[in-house]
Amino acid sequence: MGQEKLASLSFLEKKENLILYGSVGTGKTHLSVALGVQAIAQGKKAVFFRVHDLINQLEDDDPKKVSKVHKKIHQADLLILDEWGYLPLHQEGARMLFEIISACYEAKSIIITTNIEFGRWKGFLFDEKLTAAIVDRLVHHSHMLMFTGKSYRMANSLMK
Repeated sequence: MGQEKLASLSFLEKKENLILYGSVGTGKTHLSVALGVQAIAQGKKAVFFRVHDLINQLEDDDPKKVSKVHKKIHQADLLILDEWGYLPLHQEGARMLFEIISACYEAKSIIITTNIEFGRWKGFLFDEKLTAAIVDRLVHHSHMLMFTGKSYRMANSLMK
């Protein structure tokens, strides 16, 4: 997917997903947020969650808070899930993530930032069938953008 096509957000109209894959510090989150801001500027609704924070919010004891999170996601045109696979999920968290992905499938666009290849997703989702179902739904209408190079943070660290 070229820069011009990406910047036009045409993937949103088609309910396509973006998987931003690459090393730590290469700009995946930065681009996902920029695309979310661009979507909002175009009158769309975008929501951003770090995956672990989303699961924690969905596990809240207050059903009103959980309902509010589901409503935010349901109303969004774009769901951004950052740090996909950075921390392992427990079985219930993985099930909740599957439900979110399934509800969004062909209904809205999802952007995922990750540094973990598909073959290792089972390591943080813990269930082979669940992992296969999530990958299947995400990949069906997705573009993968590869991020290479050195970490921006490391290259610009004050500790030299």
